[in-house]
Amino acid sequence: MISRARKSRRALRGTAWAVGGWEAACAAVLAGTVGAGPAVNDVPGSGRSCCGGASAAMLRVGLAPTPPAATSPSASDGTSIKPRGMVWIPGGEFSMGSTDRLARADEGPVHRVRVDGFWMDATEVTNAQFRAFVEATGYVTTAERPVDWEEIKKQLPSGTPKPPDEVLKPGAVVFTPPARPVPLDNPSAWWTWTAGANWRHPGGPGTTIEGRDQEPVVQVSWDDAVAYCRWAGKRLPTEAEWEFAARGGLDRKVNVWGDEPVSPERANTWQGRFPDANTRQDGYAGAAPVGRFPPNGYGLYDMAGNVWEWCADAYRDDAYARRVGAAGPGVLIVNPAGPESSRDPRNPDAPVSRVHRGGSYLCNDSYCASYRPSARMAAPPDNTMQHLGFRCVMSDRESRTGPVAPSRVPGDEQKGKP
Repeated sequence: MISRARKSRRALRGTAWAVGGWEAACAAVLAGTVGAGPAVNDVPGSGRSCCGGASAAMLRVGLAPTPPAATSPSASDGTSIKPRGMVWIPGGEFSMGSTDRLARADEGPVHRVRVDGFWMDATEVTNAQFRAFVEATGYVTTAERPVDWEEIKKQLPSGTPKPPDEVLKPGAVVFTPPARPVPLDNPSAWWTWTAGANWRHPGGPGTTIEGRDQEPVVQVSWDDAVAYCRWAGKRLPTEAEWEFAARGGLDRKVNVWGDEPVSPERANTWQGRFPDANTRQDGYAGAAPVGRFPPNGYGLYDMAGNVWEWCADAYRDDAYARRVGAAGPGVLIVNPAGPESSRDPRNPDAPVSRVHRGGSYLCNDSYCASYRPSARMAAPPDNTMQHLGFRCVMSDRESRTGPVAPSRVPGDEQKGKP
């Protein structure tokens, strides 16, 4: 267990990472200055993320054929054991990763993976569901905890000036679209550190989730998501489980619906010119209520776009290469649980980064192709963002006996328990 001050320092460092992904960008946001961090993965086909990764053009979306319905398990007496709000994902094999023209280096090499069957929430966890957790437990999220400058500056470049006191309050980064076109190499032009931003006020003071019960909860850290999962008797999906489920039975396809390009009818992404002009052809400027877009082949909603989703795994940019190297070329890898250590070139000083998947309403074909099922992104476990949420899973065994805790890696800390 670590002090609340250190937790808060890591939380602010994490949210600042979302602005640019580097210590320099973190310092710029904290100090209220504007400056781009060094280019990361800035090569053709490397891709970008609306949170600050590197970018490539996106495909447009279309319909996908629906695979045969999955048969869910039954109890020994033959009765259904379907957990409420969850969908049974049948076990099977698939090709994990991608070599398509939009793929980044961390999506390869493509390798064959088999996962056991599991239950998955049909939708992202909603504001109403998260509120029930908080009211039942008194849990305080990462973005609501106090901040300590003496601790924060230990993670910043020497000589970083102390920001104004109003910045050193609990808060998070908020998407603030500029009034005019801006260069796309400086995410701090559209992300702003905002005191008072948290899951109850995702856009900062003056915003509310009242009347938005069915929207996905955001501004929650990996630690917050794990706490909710434990309370609900579930867990976060592994990265392999998430990708298998997102594909909906369609192997080696670019998108969760197949190879057809994106359209406003298929996923909640950004239409228009990113980040200053959203034409809202899909009907939404931000997150949409869950389930408003067609489900994939397994009956899961919003596996592409809407909000990013935390996974259990630690992130390594070379995770797939190490996995294939350890198993051998062509070897089927069964139920991979993620690496034992973390390495994230976008945030090299963070002891741990955790995977998130699926892209968000900020994905646009001028900047971010991360709504693809193979696309990977990561952040420190105490990072919170306005477009990042989660959904839960459990195996058939866990539905009877309780979930297995996600693996911890050096640098992880046990957060406040519910």
